[in-house]
Amino acid sequence: MAQLRRLLVLLLAFAAGGALGQGYPSKPVRIVVPVAAGGPIDITARLISPKLAEAWKQPVLVDNQAGAAEQIGANAVARAAPDGYTLLLCSDSLPIGPALSNKIPFNAARDFIPVTQLIASPAILVVAPKLPATSTAELIALAKSNPGSLNYGHTGVGASLHLGMEQFKLSARIDILGIPYKGVAPISKALMADEVDMAVMPLSTSLASVKAGRLRALVVLGPRRLPALPDVPTVAETGVADVDAFSWHALFAPAKTPRDIVDVIRRDAVTALNAPEVRDRLLAMGQVLVGSTPEEFDTKFKADLERFARIVKQARIPVQN
Repeated sequence: MAQLRRLLVLLLAFAAGGALGQGYPSKPVRIVVPVAAGGPIDITARLISPKLAEAWKQPVLVDNQAGAAEQIGANAVARAAPDGYTLLLCSDSLPIGPALSNKIPFNAARDFIPVTQLIASPAILVVAPKLPATSTAELIALAKSNPGSLNYGHTGVGASLHLGMEQFKLSARIDILGIPYKGVAPISKALMADEVDMAVMPLSTSLASVKAGRLRALVVLGPRRLPALPDVPTVAETGVADVDAFSWHALFAPAKTPRDIVDVIRRDAVTALNAPEVRDRLLAMGQVLVGSTPEEFDTKFKADLERFARIVKQARIPVQN
């Protein structure tokens, strides 16, 4: 009898979980975007949310909660009920944060379920037109010939592009001085004016300048060549190992959200991502569509947590205590 009761409990639990997933959603869903409206992450959210609303026959609201390097919005989702009605669409600032600060109000590894990586944002290493380096090998040789004489622009210590350059420096064993700017647009202007030597830049904001010859792209800081720049090699092809500066946009749910609900969100988010008008807009922005499974993205997310912690430590970037 005891075994029969246990079996009935398991069957009832399984049935309840299935019913939960099938009945989701039965009310509006909120996607928290932890940055201000108008940026790339916000655009991704606003492209897929109408498609999710169509699929779910429920309103899907984009809620911008900007501030503290995306921590305010992330914390709101970490504290939300794990029922699938509050989701987080954020960037790789989520795994970067713990590497830079011990004051984060949530635990990135434990307080979220990675649902799916929606897109990857390619990054390329570009140099000023007058810099006498037309390849990665020439750039490394130039940097090693006079350590500390070259500089690069970045958007702030600990930002994704800054850490991408620090990865490259560590792997290539070169010393290049970082100079902070208030955004990628000022960096582009400084590069074209030869005020700064190089920078790791998003493909989406630098492609036009590269095509026009105003900037020179040396290498793709990621795992694959880019259709928009087929002649630019990947960093691995140049002999510099273990560098991946591709950032991402991804969906997360609060920890303990039922798996059936997570599967519904992932399935319909990937369908929305591949809708022709969504896909075409994102590809035009230079993004790479991914749509990973929860297991695939969980593996990547954990690897990124470890990778960024390692980069910050090896680059001796101060951590806030």
